[in-house]
Amino acid sequence: MILASCFLIALGSLAQQQLGQRPRVKSPVVNTDGTVTFNFYDPTAQQVSINGDFEEIRGKRLEMTKQDNGVWTVTTQPLAPELYSYSLNVNGQRFIDPANSYVNRDISTLSNIFIVSHANDDKGHLYSVNDVPHGTLSRVWYDSPTLGQQRRMTIYLPPTYDGKKQFPVMYLLHGHGGDETSWGDLGRTSQIMDNLIAEGKCVPMIVVMPNGNPTCNAAPGWWHEGMYTPDGNAFRERGSKASMEESFMDIVKFVDSHYCTIKERSARAVTGLSMGGGHTFGISRLYPETFDYYGLQSAACRMPQDKTLFDTQMARLFASKPKLYWIAIGKDDFLIQMNTELRQYLDQKGYPYEYYENDGGHIWRNWRIYLTLFAQKIFK
Repeated sequence: MILASCFLIALGSLAQQQLGQRPRVKSPVVNTDGTVTFNFYDPTAQQVSINGDFEEIRGKRLEMTKQDNGVWTVTTQPLAPELYSYSLNVNGQRFIDPANSYVNRDISTLSNIFIVSHANDDKGHLYSVNDVPHGTLSRVWYDSPTLGQQRRMTIYLPPTYDGKKQFPVMYLLHGHGGDETSWGDLGRTSQIMDNLIAEGKCVPMIVVMPNGNPTCNAAPGWWHEGMYTPDGNAFRERGSKASMEESFMDIVKFVDSHYCTIKERSARAVTGLSMGGGHTFGISRLYPETFDYYGLQSAACRMPQDKTLFDTQMARLFASKPKLYWIAIGKDDFLIQMNTELRQYLDQKGYPYEYYENDGGHIWRNWRIYLTLFAQKIFK
């Protein structure tokens, strides 16, 4: 027993010695000048680089340099205030950064994230968890008779929600490949809403983020199909009893019956990105007197082939005088031509709308901006 104890003590000492020899790596490090340093420990690696959505490396890699202690390192140029995502490339293989525990999933891709902020009025601050009153983010199940399913959605309740006072509702729809977690995780909805409300820039409101895939009840791993690999097209071959647009009032009825909402058109808004923008486009025509605010973000807004029906629907929509019909898209977005054609149609018919165009393409960086702008326009 004495010999065994000595042996274990020796092993422990050796392990502690080896642990002490391994450099303690922190990554990423956001420096005071806005540059960001990445560090990765692997003395056996032959090549390590950073892939990310920073302006200086978009579409290419940022090569890291190996130090004598086996730590690979690189520092960026100063980055603008923003939420950034990145991954490591080690010997040609993609990895998440083991030193960074903050990870987001976009369809089936995992990426690390970090935030750069220089002031209390920049985007990095807006996307951060700050010392302000916080709303509640919850995942709830609802019954959809139209689709014949129990379905899952995410709901944000503002900090002042007490079950007594009534609030307006914004319905926030995700894009192709997304689900009910997308706007909360990738879009930073709760952080944006908490901060806008705290700063008095938007009206306190309920935000409803449903799953827009009628053949999927919930996000991967959260319904009876189990932990399948998400690819953006799961179970589409099954077909569905109805479309997302046709089943949308199931969501509205559930929200109005389970939460303290203002059950009036003037207190309802719907907006969405990409596929969700297309859903918004369809919802506006199916229920023209249910919502007063519409926001099409990088929308897949292809006009239907049945021009007579489309003209009738659009005439009915704008005859009802919605308070806002808003179109936002990046000038490099692959859907900009589709949005241009919609705007030309609206101009030809004399239908009022607001348009916002900025730099960039079909990316979450833009959709967070659009959510921020739209939330400040509604219910006022």
